[in-house]
Amino acid sequence: MFDVGWSELLVIAVVAIVVVGPRELPRMLRTFGKTMGQVRRTANEFKRQFDDALREAEREADLADLRTEMQAMQTLDPLKDVKAAAALPTGPLDTPTPGPITSVPRQPATDSDAA
Repeated sequence: MFDVGWSELLVIAVVAIVVVGPRELPRMLRTFGKTMGQVRRTANEFKRQFDDALREAEREADLADLRTEMQAMQTLDPLKDVKAAAALPTGPLDTPTPGPITSVPRQPATDSDAA
């Protein structure tokens, strides 16, 4: 996030020593460290609560999808579907053939067919 090199840290340390003084610097750094720890804990707590709320919303969405699927399964009647499919005409097999079925005469085999 912040690209701070060693030279920048050295400048910050020198300025802190000059402004705060060498006696108060350890106390100030300790206070700064505690404050940063508290900020991190607060940020992590916020992130955890946000993730929990997101997971809960996903569960509710999944539950709603499951309810709609259950309702669709309750209205499912496979026997009715089979009866409806059996009542439908299937096409040319249901229509009678016009006249007698005649066979097609076979032609005698030749020597070229055997090879």
